[in-house]
Amino acid sequence: MVQEQFTDAIALLKADHRKVEDLFEKFETASAAARKRDIARQICLELKVHTMIEEEIFYPAFRGKIEDDTLDEAYVEHDGAKVLVNDIEAGSPEDDFYDAKVKVLSEEIKHHVHEEEMRGEGMFAQCRKTDVDLVALRDAMIARKQELMTQAKSAGLPPAEPRVVNLAIA
Repeated sequence: MVQEQFTDAIALLKADHRKVEDLFEKFETASAAARKRDIARQICLELKVHTMIEEEIFYPAFRGKIEDDTLDEAYVEHDGAKVLVNDIEAGSPEDDFYDAKVKVLSEEIKHHVHEEEMRGEGMFAQCRKTDVDLVALRDAMIARKQELMTQAKSAGLPPAEPRVVNLAIA
C-alpha cells in the first residue's frame, strides 16, 4: 500500500517538498515554452494538493498544540503562493512576467519549506513534540491526496482559494 512509503505525516509532507523543489529546478533549465508550461502546471497542481491536505488535515490537528504564530504564518504563506499559482495557471510562458512569477513562487516555497523543516524550532519539530498520531494523520492525508489527484485528472481542481488574506483592492 502507498502508506508504507512514508513513515508518518511529516515524511509525506517532506516528500512533497522534495518533489516540488525538483520541479522548480526542471523549470529553470527548461527552454521550450511547452515544456515550461507543462512543468509549471505540474508545480501548481502539486502545490494546490499539498496546501489543501495541510490546511484541511495537518494544520488543524496541531492548533493549540504548537505555537499559534507558526500556524498563522503558514496559512498566510500559503495564501501568497495561491495567488501566484492561480496567476501562473491562467497564463502561459509567452506572457510577460511568467518566468518571474514561477521564480518568485519558488522563492516563497523555499522560505515556507525552511519554516516548516527548520531543526529544533520549525513547525515539524514542534509537531513531533505533541501527542498527535502522525501515522493516522498520514493515512488521512494520503487518502485525501489520492482523492484530489483523481479529481484533478477527471474534472480538474478549482482555483486555489486564499483563506486568510483579503484580496480586496485598496
